[in-house]
Amino acid sequence: MEARLNAASHFAQPWSPSPEAGDIVKGIHAMLHPRNIVLVGATDKPGNYAERIWNNLIKYKFEGGLYPVNARRETVWGVPCYPDFASLPEKPDHVLVLVPARFAVQVIRDAAAAGARSATIVTSGFSESQDAESQRLATELREAIRETGLAVTGPNCLGNLSAGEKIFTNIDDRIVTMEQGPVAIAGQSGAIVMAIRQALEDRGVGVGYMVTTGNEAGLETPDLMAYFAADPSIRVIVVYLEGVRNTRTFREACKAARAAGKPVIALKLGASEGGRAAAMAHTGALAGSIETFDAISAREGVIRVRGLDELIETTECFVHADPPKGNRLAAVTLSGGKRGLLIDAFHAAGLNFAPLGLGASAKLANMLGPGSIVGNPLDAGFAAVVDPSVYMQSIQVMIDDPDTDIVIIDAELPKAPHELRERNLHIVNDKAARANKPVIYISTMSIGFTDFTKTLRQSLPHIVVMQGLDRAVGAIKALIDYASLRKEVPDAVSSSTAAARATLERTLKDAKGAALDEVASKKLLKAYGIPVSKEAIAQTATDAVKIARKIGFPVVAKVVSPDILHKSDIGGVALNLNSPAEVRKAFSAITARVKRLKGKPKLEGILIAQQVKADLELVVGASLDAEMGPVVLFGTGGVDIELIKDVALAGAPLDADEARQLIGRTKAGVKIKGYRGRPALHEASAVKALVGLSNLIADAGDRIASIDVNPFLINAKTGVAVDGLIVLNNAAARHAAKH
Repeated sequence: MEARLNAASHFAQPWSPSPEAGDIVKGIHAMLHPRNIVLVGATDKPGNYAERIWNNLIKYKFEGGLYPVNARRETVWGVPCYPDFASLPEKPDHVLVLVPARFAVQVIRDAAAAGARSATIVTSGFSESQDAESQRLATELREAIRETGLAVTGPNCLGNLSAGEKIFTNIDDRIVTMEQGPVAIAGQSGAIVMAIRQALEDRGVGVGYMVTTGNEAGLETPDLMAYFAADPSIRVIVVYLEGVRNTRTFREACKAARAAGKPVIALKLGASEGGRAAAMAHTGALAGSIETFDAISAREGVIRVRGLDELIETTECFVHADPPKGNRLAAVTLSGGKRGLLIDAFHAAGLNFAPLGLGASAKLANMLGPGSIVGNPLDAGFAAVVDPSVYMQSIQVMIDDPDTDIVIIDAELPKAPHELRERNLHIVNDKAARANKPVIYISTMSIGFTDFTKTLRQSLPHIVVMQGLDRAVGAIKALIDYASLRKEVPDAVSSSTAAARATLERTLKDAKGAALDEVASKKLLKAYGIPVSKEAIAQTATDAVKIARKIGFPVVAKVVSPDILHKSDIGGVALNLNSPAEVRKAFSAITARVKRLKGKPKLEGILIAQQVKADLELVVGASLDAEMGPVVLFGTGGVDIELIKDVALAGAPLDADEARQLIGRTKAGVKIKGYRGRPALHEASAVKALVGLSNLIADAGDRIASIDVNPFLINAKTGVAVDGLIVLNNAAARHAAKH
């Protein structure tokens, strides 16, 4: 633990990417460790961005070259000002672009031609604006960045911090502690990223890097994540995301961080329709469903927080604690009332205090005075309400207990010198340094840090200090969940057969409209190993009776039309048909209803299908999320799916183990296992359906928008898809219509 907390010593021998590292990692390293910094657009107009950035670079004593550039100035800020890159004493390395948007593209090209390796474009007026000129400039800028290969952050950003190099190319005039810390921050909003950095500093948590990415015309937040994953000085990666433009890059960056044992703590815009709209207006990002983001990113080890306060507590937790071996909690408090608050808060999060080991229980029972409590009489699992005279001994017993994975102490840091409390804190810190478990102080309410508190906190690197019980509980749960993840996430690769993929290509080539009808949908589902009901399409009532007799009664009759997506809504489904007469009547009634509909939907026939006896109706689905890519859905199905909302999501494709985990996250999964004495249902068929469906949506790329199998009927012996709807992506549908 000592080695991981001494991040500052790392910069005595600065890290450099390996020769095998990609160009993006090398470019970011050049940006954060430049030989010199050139400010293009330097001006002596008071209070402008260029002057504020220059003042910060001087204040924090950047040791490389600093060169202002402006063809209209000979001097600025009391130093020589250069007319162009060719006039500089050395070739430019990192370039700050502060000129108006219409000149920025040429500055990028000129900088690259002069030998620069990286740039930050502070200037706004690109894709965040909706007018045609701004959009044109944004396109030209992206092209210039691509052609030059320059590592570029921005435009419309507020600069960066690289503490080990004393670089602060930012307009913020608040005091910054320029010491390399274990946290790296990146995000599209400069104001939010700076607020996070300030809050962490106020809590005594060091920030090694802070990068504002703005519109992300060049480098995107996942690129920074990958770099931070490789830098050994960084322990925790914090990101603010308004949107994920490249799902593959994001997932690869998450995997790199996971493999390095570095949590990614993400504040993601888009948890509401309004939030998604704000993301679109602010940076032009295409923000998708927050549930889909969670389903895919959690698999890769991302911890999404709901707000800035929760982000700070979670970061504090991961900076100062290694993931625990298990979820066995113990706590020490001097208050019976707070004991109850702790039990309630952790129970609400699905966590409970584990029974203490026999040795620990015996020691506490011997040392505690009258009125103290060892264990919770309801669940035999709390720690202690202790007499103050044995407070420290109780904490040490908890830390030493081999049957405890996390020790929680109900206390806050003092705001002023207090000899006894300071001595006790250092004793616990030293004990925690030798323990193989997190030791966490929790203040049940938020308490402000004084300068004394901040200094004291920095002298206690081996304990976690958290504020606000609910936020602390959430962070501890995230720590436990992170510990349970696989060290490496395997690449998501479809396991479909060549025959299945060939059927997919033929089906999409022959598609005529915006959706496949039920017959075509089920044919494709069957090719991907998803069991479907016995059925055939009838053009006449006589055909319908013949099919029903061949299948065996009872049967179901359903309308087949690419123009009717929800058959039951228009009376297009008839169940429990037990005789030829009932089949004829249903055929005629459904046909008549369709002919009366507005818009004259195309009627391709009536499907006569086996009626499957079911113990449970499931929904199995998939969709192409605009932001995160292919995702699968599982849960309780039927007509009340929107009302019940018992569903869970996961990224596609899935293997069988991941499919079983997805099923286990739902109430339907509980029923499948056998609920309250009922027999277990055929889970294997649901697993097979999920794997096949996930392969299908993954193989389709961007050509299928959604797949809906509702209901998927399951009983003790089998599971069968009795309905299916595949909706094509709009672009694919238009292409199909033309051909």
